[in-house]
Amino acid sequence: MNKKTVNIGEETLAYLDTGKGEPIVFIHGNMSSSVHFEPLINRLSDKYRCVAPDLRGFGDSTYNGRFDSLDELADDIAAFMEKLKIKSAFVVGWSTGGGVALKLAAEHGDKVKALFVIEGAGHKGYPIYVKNGKYKSIVGKAYANKDDMALDPVQVAPALTMTESHDAVSMSALWDATIYSVNKPSREDNDKWMEETLKQRNLIDVDWALANLNMSDEWSAYRNGDGSIKKITCPVAFTLAQNDNVVPDYMVMDNFNAFDGKAKLLPYERCGHSPMVDCLDKLAADVVEFFSADVTQ
Repeated sequence: MNKKTVNIGEETLAYLDTGKGEPIVFIHGNMSSSVHFEPLINRLSDKYRCVAPDLRGFGDSTYNGRFDSLDELADDIAAFMEKLKIKSAFVVGWSTGGGVALKLAAEHGDKVKALFVIEGAGHKGYPIYVKNGKYKSIVGKAYANKDDMALDPVQVAPALTMTESHDAVSMSALWDATIYSVNKPSREDNDKWMEETLKQRNLIDVDWALANLNMSDEWSAYRNGDGSIKKITCPVAFTLAQNDNVVPDYMVMDNFNAFDGKAKLLPYERCGHSPMVDCLDKLAADVVEFFSADVTQ
């Protein structure tokens, strides 16, 4: 698939756009791009128009303005949809993209018909804590600012070094150890996706935004919640992968429980952080079933 581009304010977003029918907007995660969705898009494009942007600072999109919150990325998606004249759409968010999608549904609810979250970041944030001398997290101790977080020796600095040096070998090893915990992609797909991963320029902004995300009514290590999770009224589904080494079960369950039984929970056995690789058939079928049910309601 070839990417197109569209201008939104000071940024130019690259995006994939294929298929016909009701639109689905795909929001990718950290250390990835729209291209990581290609296996799922290929399964859905005969039923839906599949539109997948590269978020600001990822893939082939520009990075003219830094950001501090996922709200800003959600605003980008809202502006992107307006430029493409997509009044409302089904939305699929993966990992960090799940957090962006939750913010989109909360702050731009008229644009989201239904939301399918694939191993999404917790609505109370994805905290990165200060490390002790043994490289262990000091739970509850937050970094004071982005510059300090950039030096985190476990969760931030190594990945930042890989992207800045375009180290595909080390980045691929990192994905093998954390994301591809069940199955591995083909060599061709892996090479293509690693090339997209290494285009990222905003890692510090994203990590800071994830740590500071808090849509609950509670205090986190980084900030007080804004309660915005309660503003989401559209149907929502969450996947719960048995072998996810990136997003822990409690984060998914926190997301699910925030909807007081009104959301759908989809357990995935023998599946890691990327259902697009580990259980594509089930994932595609679940997306179609969930969005089709919403259309017929």
